[in-house]
Amino acid sequence: MTSQNLHSSSLTQRYQPVAVVGPYQEPNNQWSTPHATAGTPPTVPARGIKRNTPSDCTHSHESNSRVLPDAWTNSAHDQIRHPNSNLIHECNLLLRPQNNMNLNADSGIKNHMGNNAHDVNVNRVQSPVSRTDIKWNSMPWFHGKISREQAEQLLQPRTDGLFLVRESTNFPGDYTLCVCFQNKVEHYRVKYHDRNLTIDDEEFFENLEKLIEHYQLDADGLCTKLVKCLPKETTFKNAPKEIVSNSHDNDLFVIAENELEICEPIGKGEFGEVMLGKWKKQRVAVKVLKDSSEAEAILMKSLHHENLVNLLGVVRRKEQVLLVTEYMSKGSLVDYLRSRGRLHVTKRDQINFAFDTSAGMEYLERMHVVHRDLAARNVLIAENGVAKVSDFGLARNEKNTCLESAKLPIKWTAPEALKLNKFSNKSDMWSFGILLWEIYSFGRVPYPRIPLADVVKHVEKGYKMEAPEGCPPEVYEIMRQAWDLNPDNRPTFKDVKAKLQILKQTTTL
Repeated sequence: MTSQNLHSSSLTQRYQPVAVVGPYQEPNNQWSTPHATAGTPPTVPARGIKRNTPSDCTHSHESNSRVLPDAWTNSAHDQIRHPNSNLIHECNLLLRPQNNMNLNADSGIKNHMGNNAHDVNVNRVQSPVSRTDIKWNSMPWFHGKISREQAEQLLQPRTDGLFLVRESTNFPGDYTLCVCFQNKVEHYRVKYHDRNLTIDDEEFFENLEKLIEHYQLDADGLCTKLVKCLPKETTFKNAPKEIVSNSHDNDLFVIAENELEICEPIGKGEFGEVMLGKWKKQRVAVKVLKDSSEAEAILMKSLHHENLVNLLGVVRRKEQVLLVTEYMSKGSLVDYLRSRGRLHVTKRDQINFAFDTSAGMEYLERMHVVHRDLAARNVLIAENGVAKVSDFGLARNEKNTCLESAKLPIKWTAPEALKLNKFSNKSDMWSFGILLWEIYSFGRVPYPRIPLADVVKHVEKGYKMEAPEGCPPEVYEIMRQAWDLNPDNRPTFKDVKAKLQILKQTTTL
């Protein structure tokens, strides 16, 4: 069979889609926005179903700045719970595999519909529950347990035929072939059938390698033949190869406690103290969590971006969890600004910090993750001057953003989040506006002339801080837009990143 025969009547019948599923309609709730609209349905490829619903992967410190007014905790639907009682559950929801929707011959629904995009060739036959797992880690095209979103992020630039293979998240035990075509990524389920592998129930292969070789020679019904694989790279540059993930450890790198040397304290956050550590002859940051929840680590493990602080692994103690992350030698952004001031922090430094932070937040926005505690104190500076967003103790996917009883940083938190417990990427944008003000005021505390107890009252009346001295008008306009009382009117991080990139290119001093 060849790709030239793809449109013949026999093959058209062979690759007849099981069902075409339209955009998933999200139930109305307090996080929905009135202007949300469904996207235009994409073209269905030659074989299988392609769906248009994005995957919902998703998913301080003045001492007196985190206050939750009593009047805002009394409504029945906003009851406050223990701060970390549901963290693991929420992050498990974030990382839990989703189901596909299959139809049988009678057009009855077999499984519940999941919210997955570009899901090609949804098969009816379930994979075996238990089998001898073949290890393909030595193959350059096999990327192991990565999510659909991570695969699409890795497959760049999207030249036709660029591909990788990952373990299936919807069907544990099977694989997924991810192929670039027409600037999109198609995901083909590779399932087991009588100890052989198949995509279409007609061509069978004894292993993944032979399957890849076959489709490298001919598309044979795929959107395109496989042209070039995307070689895998070590996710964390500083993580040694001996460390392997364990399926019982939520795919976290577990570091033996005797391999980690803990030195002096270097910071303290809302959810734990941060220490300087040494591990495998390198300096690392060690966050000592106040409880044994691994929710922050699980979320960090699923996020990979050059402007987010990398998680290297976890150390499990009897009643405590240590998060081991890359060491950011120049400390927090707010301390960096305050200690160096106008004499040493240039306008180019400022726009670089702003752009780096927006890039990290734009990635979280794409991954449907809400940070909820964005501020200059939670942005760290690496030795090379790159700014990275850190401290994901409050972060959630956008479907599970109800905040428990953690104290809120009043001056950084959007009004709808403070009063109605509505957190979103748009409430993060409000916080980003405050962070921009911090950058261009060289680390001053926001609302400097207003008592903390009066900040919310002034903000609700439409008060906006004035531009810091020397702040470019274009940056101040971003601040003002970020502080719009209507969340729908605030810009997206994608838009802000684009504006800051232009400013970055034109800022020379």
